[in-house]
Amino acid sequence: MPDAPSPFQAYVATLLDALGARDPFEVLAGTPEDLRRAVAGLSSEQEQRPEAPGKWSVRQTLQHLADSELVGAFRFRMILAHDAPELPAYDQDAWAERLHYQEVDSAASLADFTVFRAANLRLLRCATPEDLKRVMRHSERGDEPLGKMIAMYAGHDLVHLAQLHRIRKAIGA
Repeated sequence: MPDAPSPFQAYVATLLDALGARDPFEVLAGTPEDLRRAVAGLSSEQEQRPEAPGKWSVRQTLQHLADSELVGAFRFRMILAHDAPELPAYDQDAWAERLHYQEVDSAASLADFTVFRAANLRLLRCATPEDLKRVMRHSERGDEPLGKMIAMYAGHDLVHLAQLHRIRKAIGA
């Protein structure tokens, strides 16, 4: 009987499954507008209400996406500029709590995400086939090629877009 996948392998599989056969660059390019549509018309009170106890709100999810894109910006540049850099993981729940995601303005988070994403897409669209094979040594998941990371980020977008739709439904919006 094969070993069960590690939590890290399961996480990566979830992201790649969400992406499926879609083009990662199309997903990445479309996400800012998809996010705007997903949160349109919500009041500040609705943005603060979580999907369920212990889950994130719209406000927290948008700030997570902005910070995730900022982390990606650093990782992508490190991979392209250095040979197999060792890069740390980060605890998204600690960031959400300690960086006060619940207090951040949703419009500002979305604006930050949009700017970071545009900068990352400009960089990543210039990557050569050889660049896409360059790896980072992730502290939890091991070597990850840039091409796989791009697909993971696109899947991450789709997972959180689905989360935003669930939150809207859960809060009756």
